[in-house]
Amino acid sequence: MTTFETRRLSVNGVTSPVLIGGTGNPGEAVVFVHGNPDTGSDWEPLMTHVAEFATVAAPDLPGFGGADLRADQDYTLAGYAAHLGGLIDQLGIRRVHLVAHDFGGPIAMTWAAGHTDRVASVTLINTGVLLGYRWHRLARIWRTPVLGELFMRLTNDAAIRFVLRHDNPGLPEHWVDQIARHALPSGTKRAVLRLYRSTRQRHMDVLVEPLRAADLDALVVFGDADVYIPAVQAARQRGPFPRVHIEMLPGIGHWSWLEQPDQVAKLVVPFLRERVGTDIQHPTTTRRFT
Repeated sequence: MTTFETRRLSVNGVTSPVLIGGTGNPGEAVVFVHGNPDTGSDWEPLMTHVAEFATVAAPDLPGFGGADLRADQDYTLAGYAAHLGGLIDQLGIRRVHLVAHDFGGPIAMTWAAGHTDRVASVTLINTGVLLGYRWHRLARIWRTPVLGELFMRLTNDAAIRFVLRHDNPGLPEHWVDQIARHALPSGTKRAVLRLYRSTRQRHMDVLVEPLRAADLDALVVFGDADVYIPAVQAARQRGPFPRVHIEMLPGIGHWSWLEQPDQVAKLVVPFLRERVGTDIQHPTTTRRFT
């Protein structure tokens, strides 16, 4: 049975726990990047399969889970990408397979666009480089000054559970409970407001050119019943990833790997198994984004 350990690493004074395990070369790893309001440990149902043939790592990003929740942290896309990169460097990972969900997609792809020479593959689960994206109803509230603060102040456990059940009817109850708990800390609410308010469409658009030029090996797995990120975003990933393979999951919602873990694993695990340890050549042009 796969076991994981947790290491606490600091990047520029901001600390994150990182869940680590697996059997592969430590210089090459599958790095799982969560979104809002998740934590690294939420990836365990999928990580357990991947850990059978690869080194795996899943951090809690700043403002979420066991990571620092300070008010003076950088909660922009660039700040998150820099933090992720610092963790990758400290772990000695030179060749990275990125697996991302929700806001973890823009965060991971912001780092990837500046380090394409180190990216071996990309797996996007209900996320991507969000092109022509219109914010969902909750995000529109969060992005509105004063209203967002008031909404967060009034948001309690019962309200979060109600919304999660309504929007994700296929999500198992224990995951509804866990995700709701993730969203409750005041520091997490603050991080969400700052991240959503600081993110603009131009931050997505600027990623397309460097990612496309790198011609990265990519897989998109997308539940088409997602009410937060529309399924049309799956097809739009052909812009930054010309040879992307897209798998649509009919009737499955936003947290697809938690709603249907076996179905998602059957798609993601073979993709990664074929690529971990394989020398994949692609253009090495590297650009930095700040």
